Amino acid sequence: MTLSGDNEVVIQFPFFNVFKDGRVELLWSDLFPKTSPSHDLISGVRSKDVIISTEPQVSTRIFLPELKTPDQKFPLLLYIHGGGFVMFSAFDAPYHLLCNKIAAEANVIVVSVEYGLFPARPLPACYEDSWKALQWVASHADGGGSEPWLNDHTDFGEVFVGGDSAGGNISHTLAFRVGSIGLPGVRLVGIIMAHPFFGGTEDDEMWLYMCTNNGGLDDPRMNPGLEDLAMLGCERVLIFVAEKDYLNVVGRNYYEKLKRSGWKGSVEIVESEDEGHCFFLRDFNCEKSLELTQKVVSFLKQTSC
Repeated sequence: MTLSGDNEVVIQFPFFNVFKDGRVELLWSDLFPKTSPSHDLISGVRSKDVIISTEPQVSTRIFLPELKTPDQKFPLLLYIHGGGFVMFSAFDAPYHLLCNKIAAEANVIVVSVEYGLFPARPLPACYEDSWKALQWVASHADGGGSEPWLNDHTDFGEVFVGGDSAGGNISHTLAFRVGSIGLPGVRLVGIIMAHPFFGGTEDDEMWLYMCTNNGGLDDPRMNPGLEDLAMLGCERVLIFVAEKDYLNVVGRNYYEKLKRSGWKGSVEIVESEDEGHCFFLRDFNCEKSLELTQKVVSFLKQTSC
């Protein structure tokens, strides 16, 4: 029901309403409880929060696997959470559990990004914050960065980027930037996109509204062209889609376009039957969730040629 005057809802999107006076009301927020960094006594994974920028504020939660030797090196995964660019947090319990699980089972350092969300920070803030986080990771490649865990324990020849939904979209943009302008000291091996949020659905207008500087329906961040896809700065891509997810079609379109683009890497797509969007965040122990996470672990542990 809409009201008169400034309280009249003039635009309705799946994740938020816009009032006549310009106010935005989020329809979905705080769905998950927050959790604190910890030392997981079962897996041995330790986590901590690090602020990497104050203007704007960008934070990360870092997960370090159990050390077998004091100077042990690990691959690194930069993880970017989903939420339609408007909700969720790297500090939400499901994302903490997911990153902790990946760190333990794949034996990788995970850096989970807390980026700016609409409407407090309209797009492209999420892209810029995530790029800042990846550059911050790269600043440790010579051993002189600000975070000892990264200086001492990261193998910068084995770096990955991944995320779900909106985070999958952002992961693509980061890989494109690496391919376009480079990332000194870092070899980006692969990207993982789980149920990625791209253009071609009823959500297009919502993304255009959230992004203050957009290129319309052909904006390469939402509808990457063949030339952009050919420039991905990584060697491998893993895409997950879910049979009952309305974003299934755009994930498949991305896969098909990437194969046609002339990009020289390898790409694989995996479909979870009878499942919906980001189902794995609701129950990590169901059969399909275990299959998905094990595929991620195998992708991260695959030895590069």
